[in-house]
Amino acid sequence: MLKFCSNCATPLVRRVPPGDNLPRSVCDQCGVIHYQNPKLVVGAIPEWDGRLLLCKRAIEPRYGYWTLPAGFMENDESTGQAASRETLEEAGARIELGDPFSMLSVPQVNQVHLFYRARLLDLDFKAGEETLEIALLAESEVPWKDIAFRTVGLTLKHYFADRARGAFGFHAGDIPPR
Repeated sequence: MLKFCSNCATPLVRRVPPGDNLPRSVCDQCGVIHYQNPKLVVGAIPEWDGRLLLCKRAIEPRYGYWTLPAGFMENDESTGQAASRETLEEAGARIELGDPFSMLSVPQVNQVHLFYRARLLDLDFKAGEETLEIALLAESEVPWKDIAFRTVGLTLKHYFADRARGAFGFHAGDIPPR
């Protein structure tokens, strides 16, 4: 929770502002209302010849577990730009972005995870600073018990099911608390 106004440095008050229905951090000095909204995590499902590129995390949370290349979206970028940037940063991989594939709300941590289908442009990739190792894996090689996040596991399951069906759709849903 915010304590001081980023506009004038005055201590903030928690209350419901006029015309709103939720408590917000409000500055009584300059009138700024500080909204805190969910973070967008964006990533890609990079494919090459039927195999998917996965990254083994070198950072917490979930150090040593496998994930798709993804991360927090930055200001001044589109979701597609964020997916491409994160794939380059985490896996050193260049991709051609496809359609959005899954969007999963994770309300207990105030996040929304969005994954795009993608095609690797070449096999010239390497682990980035946040990655211990990367691997191109067939469905039978995915380390299901070592997948870092439920959003990634669900996205992978939808991806392989759609591929087996011969048609990719868009998948949206919520990840409930454990």
